[in-house]
Amino acid sequence: MKGIFKNKPRTPADVVRQTRELLVYVDRGAEPRETKREEKMDELYRNLREMKSVLYGDSESEPVAEACAQLTQEFFREDTLRLVIHCLPKLKLEARKDATQIVANLQRQQVQSRLIASDYLEANFDLLDTLVAGYDDTEMALHYGAMLRECIRHQSVARYVLESKHVKKFFDYIQLPNFDIAADAAATFKELLTRHKSTVAEFLTKNYDWFFADYNTKLLQSTNYITRRQAIKLLGDILLDRSNSAVMTRYVSSKDNLMILMNLLRESSKSIQMEAFHVFKLFVANQNKPPEIISILVANRSKLLRLFADFKFDKEDEQFEADKAQVVREIAALESQDRT
Repeated sequence: MKGIFKNKPRTPADVVRQTRELLVYVDRGAEPRETKREEKMDELYRNLREMKSVLYGDSESEPVAEACAQLTQEFFREDTLRLVIHCLPKLKLEARKDATQIVANLQRQQVQSRLIASDYLEANFDLLDTLVAGYDDTEMALHYGAMLRECIRHQSVARYVLESKHVKKFFDYIQLPNFDIAADAAATFKELLTRHKSTVAEFLTKNYDWFFADYNTKLLQSTNYITRRQAIKLLGDILLDRSNSAVMTRYVSSKDNLMILMNLLRESSKSIQMEAFHVFKLFVANQNKPPEIISILVANRSKLLRLFADFKFDKEDEQFEADKAQVVREIAALESQDRT
């Protein structure tokens, strides 16, 4: 008789609702019976796998847009995201990975042409505080970091993180002794400072003094080679972006910044030298150099020209060679200008 009455298949919304109930159960953590708790956890893990399958598809089928929209709408209708973030430490590793991928995917899902994840996060900015602070937890850092990077795809979310007190923490997270976590934090920091051009330009203009003071001392002058290499590469990306032209002009008018860049040019690492050159050339190309910048360049002219004469890299790069020739001409011209 059992085979006659088949269970009605669950809709994506049903799966989310049941997952939410199970997460509430996990969050309370009040179940004294171990067997019952294990059953509930296994049920939760199955649901997470099913949600992931709806959003990403599986070996047999591609994701269905209507099913994804249903799941997304139900997920953000109530506080499912909050529960997922708070309960993540209580899940086993594979389930954490599934939950992280679900949250990441949902940031891109549109319902009636709207990214409703963005609307939800704008009403629940405190969740971003939890995700950023996740870098302090070795076990959770990579999961929360991956979620955070996807969340800051939304401009309003990126603005919140940039304007919060948490942004200063990244200068320390990038230098954590755990390489994987430090690299993850560096990837998030780069995303924050490059994705949303107008927001980044506004942030850097408003916070120029403390931001670049910390950037120079904590990152560009770090004792850690990897930190210096990542920092000089990111600095080039920031300053060479047209949206940040006013910030770039201010940066290349500082003699202290120039001295730091000249030291980086002398590094033994070819990759640091190359990235430092891309920033250094902005100081030289500036048509309105302050007198103190000209004085430093002229005083170090012979050393710089010798350095650039030996500046060779394994891969031939026509653009680099052209830039280098231009820098050499500019520095040589400064000498004759100084003599007149």
